[in-house]
Amino acid sequence: MQTAARTVTVPGLGIEFDILADDTIIGPAIAGGSWEAHETALFRAHLVPGCKVVDLGANVGWFAVQAVLAGAEVHAFEPVPFIADLAERNIERANARGPGRGVLHRCAAGAAPGSARIVLAKDNHGDNRVLDAGGAAPADLAGAEELEIRVERVDDLVSGPARVLKIDTQGSEWLALQGARELLAASPQLALLLEFWPYALRGCEPKALLDFLVQQGFTLGKATAAPYPISAARLLQQASHGDPVKGGFDLYAVRGLPFHVLGAKARLKSVLRSLREE
Repeated sequence: MQTAARTVTVPGLGIEFDILADDTIIGPAIAGGSWEAHETALFRAHLVPGCKVVDLGANVGWFAVQAVLAGAEVHAFEPVPFIADLAERNIERANARGPGRGVLHRCAAGAAPGSARIVLAKDNHGDNRVLDAGGAAPADLAGAEELEIRVERVDDLVSGPARVLKIDTQGSEWLALQGARELLAASPQLALLLEFWPYALRGCEPKALLDFLVQQGFTLGKATAAPYPISAARLLQQASHGDPVKGGFDLYAVRGLPFHVLGAKARLKSVLRSLREE
């Protein structure tokens, strides 16, 4: 796939930022000032100078750059070469600005090292999905371009403890977690942002993923402007409503760290929302 880059100035970021010129989702959002505002706010709220951050499915590096500029040590994973090129440039700009330091791993995060095929969405360059061995592309990406990528375990490249772990791998979240068990064990104080998309999930059933996080000691919620703790059963129920292809949401979870980090107003709103749900 051939695609051009475009450099934009993002208000408040302090550095120039490269996006994919023909992207229909992430690129325009960043050019407009932000990407995934609620997730970004939660992500940034848990950053402290010197902490370690792991960004799986970094795409062009939006979250990785935020962490570097906040003074974190960042390990970003992005397997698609033309996207990784932009992520690397963006992270290098952030490194030059400091005070943190980021490194890009040009691979996907998985349960075991090796290689895999990834199918590339034509317009939404954030929706690239790793395929099971011998598996076909999902129906909504039928006929899309595929390429071979490298897969590595997080535990073979990054040691803990980490403070923030972000996993947005378009269905490979369970496999990424299985390759990061040592990191999880070494990180008693951890904030997690994770895409929960049952339609695309590989390697386990949706319930097993949520149960695993609960067993790991995480308090679960949704990455919203005012998150509140939600049971795994309720999250699973919510994910089952509506169009499965377009469904799913971003999870927010913590263990050993405060759940409410967005201020008193957001906390009050979260309490009211939780009472209405009950």
